[in-house]
Amino acid sequence: MLAPLGLGAASPALTETYLLTRDGEKLPLRTWSPEHPKAVIVALHGMSDYSNAYAPAGAWWAKHGIATLAYDQRGFGQSEHPGLWAGGEVLRRDLADAVDAARLKYPDLPVIALGESMGGAVVLTALASADPPKVDGAILVAPAVWSRGDMPLSYRATLWFAAHSVPWFHVSAKGLKIWPSDNITMLRELARDPLFQHETRADAVYGLVNLMDEARHAPKYLGATPPILFLYGKNDQVIPKEPTEAVVKALGARAEVHRYEHGYHMLLRDLDAQIVWQDVIDWIAKRDARTAAVAPAAAR
Repeated sequence: MLAPLGLGAASPALTETYLLTRDGEKLPLRTWSPEHPKAVIVALHGMSDYSNAYAPAGAWWAKHGIATLAYDQRGFGQSEHPGLWAGGEVLRRDLADAVDAARLKYPDLPVIALGESMGGAVVLTALASADPPKVDGAILVAPAVWSRGDMPLSYRATLWFAAHSVPWFHVSAKGLKIWPSDNITMLRELARDPLFQHETRADAVYGLVNLMDEARHAPKYLGATPPILFLYGKNDQVIPKEPTEAVVKALGARAEVHRYEHGYHMLLRDLDAQIVWQDVIDWIAKRDARTAAVAPAAAR
């Protein structure tokens, strides 16, 4: 249970092994960092996944001067109560805590929020909230924006019935002919990974759809935003093209968009992932260059 904010709440902090949130939760943390980083990425994983999703990209970015901090979101990986849905508001609050803690640890560096799939929905809806996280940029990797309005009626009815009648019932993607990546070796490793959730409670799926609903319509609630990088693969079989393109259109000039001809949903772990990793590095460098150019002018 979440502790009330204010009296008794902790100050967000990063340790070697966990993110301490303001309500005292300890979320397992993985860090990949060079000795002298030039920017920091706070990375949020997708549904069923956990922080190890960023191991390949984080190690590569560290070699190029970027620190990556990835934590197991509540209900995932090695966090408390795995499998239970914490709620979009709580996930957004944890992101804000992670960003605040990163700023304390790296006070002079730009902090970028990066979210993949469900994590992308958390980042996007956080930016559209009344109290957005204090980030210098946001990267949305195949964000989960498949809303109820984009789903067939049969999907919506079945989901509602399951979530409200048998919320503990577990569902899986077994039998669905959906390929989240072309990296078969990686997918086989995930199939054997005990921390990756191979089945999901019906009420957790319902919670995810609530979050995706919010993400689908988040652009209309955005105020002034930091620069946004939006990445998705044309072979994405998890989040349909139509809602993705609708969100891209709604973001307009706020976002720089990269569409990958051979990319799948797990862009950061596809066979061509290094192309995406490099695009992230290049975008951060451009963002830093623009900031450096604007700063002297603002001082005049």
